[in-house]
Amino acid sequence: MTATDPALTALSQGWCALSLLHGKIEARIERALQAGHGLSVREYSLLDVLSRQHNGPGGHLQMKQVADAVVLSQSATTRLVTRLENRGLLIRYLCDTDRRGIYTDVTEAGLTLLAEARPTNDTALRAALDEAAKNPELAPLVRAVEELKAPAQVA
Repeated sequence: MTATDPALTALSQGWCALSLLHGKIEARIERALQAGHGLSVREYSLLDVLSRQHNGPGGHLQMKQVADAVVLSQSATTRLVTRLENRGLLIRYLCDTDRRGIYTDVTEAGLTLLAEARPTNDTALRAALDEAAKNPELAPLVRAVEELKAPAQVA
């Protein structure tokens, strides 16, 4: 394969379209969450991921798992957790069985804000997808997103 190989060009164009769709969606949601709730997309995502934890086996996420779920480095995730903790939306505490482990949970205030922000997020997502579907290059990607049924798994 060479740099002018049609397969590579098509692959690159596909990646550019996917990146464009992601950027449009994220920007639309960011504006809506900031305006309505004073949250960034990353803050909303972190609250959402942490709100899905439970007390059963494997129910609490390690910081690496949280970082992977919100697509940030561990250090950036830690800074984000600290910001939300300072706002009273998260709390950190030591693991009962392993004193080296630190858990992060969403506070009642965080759960309330998340519940208030969820419809805003969903409406902005729907609007961004509807707008992107009008673009012939993005329409197939929008259909693919809409056809996904499985919830995202935290690895």
